[in-house]
Amino acid sequence: MSNKAVYTAVAERPTTFDDIRKAAERIAPYVHRTPVLTSSSLDERFGGQLFFKCENFQRIGAFKARGATNAVFSLDEERAGAGVATHSSGNHGAALALAASLRGIRSWIVVPTDAPVVKSESVRRLGANFVSCEPGLANREAALEKVLADTGAEMVHPYNDWRVIAGQGTAAMELLEDQPELDLLMTPVGGGGLLSGCAVAAKAMRRGIEVIGCEPAGADDAQRSFRSGELQAMPNPRTVADGLRGALGTRTFAVIRTLVDDIVTVSEDEIIAAMRLVWERLKIVIEPSCAVPVAALLSGAVRLDGRKAGIVLTGGNVDLDNLPWR
Repeated sequence: MSNKAVYTAVAERPTTFDDIRKAAERIAPYVHRTPVLTSSSLDERFGGQLFFKCENFQRIGAFKARGATNAVFSLDEERAGAGVATHSSGNHGAALALAASLRGIRSWIVVPTDAPVVKSESVRRLGANFVSCEPGLANREAALEKVLADTGAEMVHPYNDWRVIAGQGTAAMELLEDQPELDLLMTPVGGGGLLSGCAVAAKAMRRGIEVIGCEPAGADDAQRSFRSGELQAMPNPRTVADGLRGALGTRTFAVIRTLVDDIVTVSEDEIIAAMRLVWERLKIVIEPSCAVPVAALLSGAVRLDGRKAGIVLTGGNVDLDNLPWR
């Protein structure tokens, strides 16, 4: 059986909450259980209680460590021996490189030339085979197909992979273990791995919880897909939130259309203002993609109305020489 056939056979069973629990056990020795921060001033400003799950403190500085680690450590010895490969604008690539290093196997990461330098350097530093490509999803996928053909490596897609989705869902599982009375869960959405995994966990753990995905207006394929009921293309995303430029996948969309309550969009100015607000009030570094749910509160696209809301702060890998408000 070919490597691609093996991947398809493994990947076609949708993620369940039991998969997320097993993923949590599998990745526990290798990732951090990140803290949950609060801010009375932000609670007062937005009219509710906010609980920030700080994945910017995760290994490699992003939640992506969860899904990549689950995928790598769920491989049997034969498939792991061929190594792993992916395409990524940075965080997933670094996460897969780290997970492969922890397991002692090879990795190949296809990175577009417009990826933030801080993220590209992280991939290189972690010892992956670095493969550069031109920007754009089609170019990334074509370069990855060549790597897979040349190496026989196991593909670990950045988001459209049930193993990755299960790993990302552990962030919501931990948050709801710490704060079991949440009324609302908000995450950014790009490719949808985090949102879909968190939706599976949240709906299983908290009856009646509302799950909302938040994305840039300049990369709004998730909202258009959600509204139309059909997967929509995003050929030329334009947003400072580089981690959200990916398009929804078939698997992530299948979960989102079933379990997510709404998807809202925000402007670039709102993202930048929200990013700065979090830096100032929480005294932590987050990247633009992280700020999108906070931007939804700033814009009024989401209102708390006294509710308890969890927000996954997805990462903190920022090019400090190119801050968006400079």
